[in-house]
Amino acid sequence: MGSCPRSSPVPPAPTSAGRGPAVLGAGFERAPSEPPAAKVITVGSAAARWSELQSGRGIPPEILAAAPRSPWGHDPADFAPPEEPADTPSRAAGLALLGASGTVLDVGCGGGDAAFALVGPMVEATGVDAQQDMLDLFESGADVRGVPVRTVLGRWPEVAEEAGPADVVVCHHVLHNVVDLGPFVAALTAAARRGVVVEMLAEHPMAWLDPLWERFHDLRRPEPATVEDAVAVLREAGIDADVVRWDRERRHPHDPAWVTRRLCLPEEREPEVRRAMADIPPRAAGAATLTWRP
Repeated sequence: MGSCPRSSPVPPAPTSAGRGPAVLGAGFERAPSEPPAAKVITVGSAAARWSELQSGRGIPPEILAAAPRSPWGHDPADFAPPEEPADTPSRAAGLALLGASGTVLDVGCGGGDAAFALVGPMVEATGVDAQQDMLDLFESGADVRGVPVRTVLGRWPEVAEEAGPADVVVCHHVLHNVVDLGPFVAALTAAARRGVVVEMLAEHPMAWLDPLWERFHDLRRPEPATVEDAVAVLREAGIDADVVRWDRERRHPHDPAWVTRRLCLPEEREPEVRRAMADIPPRAAGAATLTWRP
């Protein structure tokens, strides 16, 4: 999965932020080279709607300032790729684009789940992530699989030039960490010789925690950005993506200790959070694979 991501942070964790196109902090999913020409976002456009929805999910400064611990960060252990890759629409799309052989660029690579699902026809991979420990995990996974790799530390698209092009660009669970989506996807397209494969959840990955933000902080979260919102931004940018919807396993992405920290609460409130988690529905299982050619 991805990190780079990964402005003011949002309940997903910072995979990217600040410089250049804004990228929110990544939550469970995660992201994030020099973008092409700056995109002008017009009021009322799909890109403006995406930016507004994403920006609105930031943690209010007063809550963040009172947090006993930083709510951000990713444990690499959560992103270790499986020994046997899951047979998903995203993997099928990547293999179809690679054909007999090709190179892969994994943006927001995390431990390499997206890239290593393409071992076989993939002859070389480049991983981009904003966390060095994620890149270390990516390199370890490549050693085990006997795949030559290189890594680039930084946020996408600021490091796109350093990362360079590849036959296939994969970017899993990163879009919901991005505020300025137009330049982000434009850079993905520019880096791909054959095509781009994006995987994302049907809605913002931290939306399942919205009832807990209201319960513990009396904070009502805005509606989450969805696959439909992302596809609208792509269309606006002239990208006609093939969209395949499918279901992932339903499960909470993190344990009560992680959720307590993410909610900016002290450790002693973990039992309370654990009880509250039993009263909310699990994260939705819906996911989507978006594929397009340059």
